[in-house]
Amino acid sequence: MNDLEIYFEENTGRLIHKWKHYFEIYDRHFSRFRNTDVHIVEFGVSQCGSLQMWKEYFGPDCQIYGIDINTHCKMLEEDQIKIFIGDQADRKFLKSLSAQIPRIDILIDDGGHTMRQQKRTFEELFHFIDKNGVYLCEDLHTSYWPKWGGGYKKSGSFIEYSKQFIDNLNAWHSKTKRLKVTEFTRTVHSLHFYDSILVIEKRPIERPTHSKTGTPSIQNYEMPRSLLSRTARSIKKKIKNLKEMAEEEKEEK
Repeated sequence: MNDLEIYFEENTGRLIHKWKHYFEIYDRHFSRFRNTDVHIVEFGVSQCGSLQMWKEYFGPDCQIYGIDINTHCKMLEEDQIKIFIGDQADRKFLKSLSAQIPRIDILIDDGGHTMRQQKRTFEELFHFIDKNGVYLCEDLHTSYWPKWGGGYKKSGSFIEYSKQFIDNLNAWHSKTKRLKVTEFTRTVHSLHFYDSILVIEKRPIERPTHSKTGTPSIQNYEMPRSLLSRTARSIKKKIKNLKEMAEEEKEEK
């Protein structure tokens, strides 16, 4: 078990509710920030148990910001933990956070889990995450639950919404004007889809380049002209036969 799992299993403090497989994912993407002055934002304070877990995991120099709509959560503030009260679906409130939080190295969306909340949080705050930061949205299984605005292959679910990120990541190679290089393309290094979780790791990205090294051991193969001619004649013959068959069908009708 990693340190997060150990903390969770031994926890006798404030309530923490997490899927068991999340801890491996957290540690994989967050461990590089341990014992630094990392700034973490987590939507969904609940009982404040997870915020205290982050405080223990990241160390004495971290700063944690919790966001929740429940006004009672404000009383759970403590050293290194500051809590903002507001509606995650309110774009104006989300914009105000970027003016009150110095920077975001890690953003964890464990809020209301509705499609509107997840999409608006991403749209308003993703660009504010540090250039080498991490975005993590969890409990994406609600994208398959109608009560939360989801449904399998439903247009507008966060899962369907996030599938476009794959195209945006690869936009450097697009041959159509419909897919253009964007800020996302230039700032995202990788996407990681897990059961119920999407992790996006940021890093400044330049247009990909490629090169060759070494000495070729065989010559590039070229089809002999005689074979090329036979292939071309065969194709022409097939096309002619198809045209004749089409004409015969017209006559029969």
